[in-house]
This record gives sequence, C-alpha cells and structure tokens, in this order.
Amino acid sequence: MKIKDILSFLEEMAPLAYAEDFDNVGLLVGDSSSETTGVLVCHDALETVIEEAITKKCNLVVCFHPILFSGLKKITGKNYVERAIIKAIKNDIAIYAVHTALDNHQQGVNKIFCDALGLKNNKILIPKQNFIQKLVTYTIPENADTIRVAMLNAGAGTIGNYNNCSFNSEGFSTYQGNENSNPVIGIKGELTKTSEIKIEVVFEKHLQSKILSALFATHIYEEVAYEIYDLQNSHQNIGLGMVGELETEMDEKDFLELVKNKMQCGGIRHSQFLNKKIKKVAVLGGAGSFAIKNAIMAGADAFLTADLKYHQFYEAENQLLLADIGHFESERYTKNYIFDYLTKKIINFAPDSAFSGIVLSEENTNPVKYL
Repeated sequence: MKIKDILSFLEEMAPLAYAEDFDNVGLLVGDSSSETTGVLVCHDALETVIEEAITKKCNLVVCFHPILFSGLKKITGKNYVERAIIKAIKNDIAIYAVHTALDNHQQGVNKIFCDALGLKNNKILIPKQNFIQKLVTYTIPENADTIRVAMLNAGAGTIGNYNNCSFNSEGFSTYQGNENSNPVIGIKGELTKTSEIKIEVVFEKHLQSKILSALFATHIYEEVAYEIYDLQNSHQNIGLGMVGELETEMDEKDFLELVKNKMQCGGIRHSQFLNKKIKKVAVLGGAGSFAIKNAIMAGADAFLTADLKYHQFYEAENQLLLADIGHFESERYTKNYIFDYLTKKIINFAPDSAFSGIVLSEENTNPVKYL
C-alpha cells in the first residue's frame, strides 16, 4: 500500500477544497508514491512526534495543524518548524495536514466538539460562501436520463439532506451546422429544430471537472451546449463552527464545570455570568473570536472557543456567556477521530508484515501549561 492510497482516504474524510484559502493543507512533506510502512496520527507534527514515528516505524505522519504554515526561505534548524522538517526529510517521513479542511466538514472538528458535550440538533454556525455552482445543459429526450444519472453519480445534485436533485424542463432548440459540422440530428447546412430537455444541477465547485467529464462522456451531440454559474447560496453543510442544544438547560457555572470536565480543560476564562440558563450552545474549535457576532445572531446562550483577547470578552455584550476553553482543548479529540476513521478504512486492506498499521501518537503537543 502506497502513501497515496492513505491520502485518498484522508481526502474522502476532509476534502482539501473545504479548507480556508489562508490555510496550508494536504501533503506538506514527502513522496506520495512511496510504500507505506505505517501511519502515525497526531495533533501537531513536532520534532518529538517525528521521532515517535521513527521509533514506531511509521513513514507517514497525519497531523491536524500544518507544521508548515507560511513560506520558509531557509531550512537551517533554527526553530521548531525547521527542526521537524529536517528530521522528517532525513528519515523519509511524509507529513500530511487536514486542519480547516476538517474544521469545515459537517462531521469534523466542531461536530466532534458538540458530541463531546452531548449537544443535539447541530447546525453549521458560519456556512461556507461561494462554494456552490450550477450547471445547465440541453439534450434530446432520449439522452436526458443517461446524462442526468452520470452527473449525479459524479457528485452533482446534493442539497442539504437530499441527493439526486435536478430540475428538468421541455423545450425546443434550433441550430444550423456549417460545412465542417457532423450533426447527430439534422443535416449540415440546414436549419434544424428539435425537442430538447433542459437539465439543471448544482454541485460543490471543486467537483466541476468531474461533472463536466461525466457530461461530455455521455452527451451524444458533437458540440455540447452547457452553462456554469456561481451561486450566491451559502452551503448549509460546510462551514466553520456549529450550534447545538443541551439535552437539559443548565446553570452557567454548572455548564462550565461540564465543559471543563468533558474537554479536560486546565482552566476556562469566561465573560461575566448573566444569571440565565444555558440551553443553546455555539462552538468553534481553535481561534474563534471572529465568530462572536455569529454566535449572538444564532441565539446562542453560550459560545465556546479559544484564543480570546482581553477586549474581545466585551463583545459578548451581555447577550451570551463567552468562554475561552483553550486552543488544544477545543480540538482535543480530533486526532482520535482521524485515527478511528483511518483504522476503519485500512481494515479492508490486507497489508503485509512491513506495514505497522495506524498508530495514535502518545505525545502531548499542547504548548500551554497550567498551575
């Protein structure tokens, strides 16, 4: 089994197209065509984690945070990033990061966060914008089903909890081929009028080439007429943060004690208590100060995130309980999710004795300590 086989599973779990533009996700170091000896799953690919991978005979490290985030002009080992990269390259270890590709996934970081707290009726807090496109094409009735099914099988036609969605309307078309044409219907040089079906489907924009390949492979016309539009619709199943509800409302202090226990927090910084019950809770793993207003607009009683600055606590505006539970703590169970996902996928393979399997890192890479 090659590294690229593992990467295909990871991209099923968290499509790289879901990542934010500022992020650096995917294969950061290494050759995807190499044979896989083992996979170490971690939170941060620090030098100690690379050493752990060497010891456990894993030549692929799958991390949540990208160790390479911004460009490097020199790699001399002067800081923790460069030392980790040098050790990985020297030992032929590949590094793959998921980060915001998993942050934005409906079953990703924030769903894991919600599940840890027992939240129900979860919805995306900030749906992803400018991610949906629409394709419109035209064909004769006899060809319509074949094209439609091919595009749907390629990933088109998913809207929320529904799939195989399309809109189809009847009409007629006119065309006249020149001397170089070879029309399937009609005669070149003559005006042709024929009945057609107009097919409309929506899809996530990163699937465009796949959808077009399905269209071209199944359309019977010499020249395929089609249009693609960028839609202003937000994607309700992809985006940052999540909002859900507790099974039973709680007092503010009891709620924070629950959070501290479930997320194993060293401490929680929070805004002033409002003496109100907590029922609806917004979460955003990692640094989420930008989403305070979104949590308020969603009607949340509390917003849990990390890396809040002093003045940002004022932004709660006495409308919700704002709590900083710690960056690492808010993403604590992410590596376990990745480990479980890959373990289920790899079990279907029959690896040889050279493959050490999927290994969960034992390194605690949280740089923040508490008294």
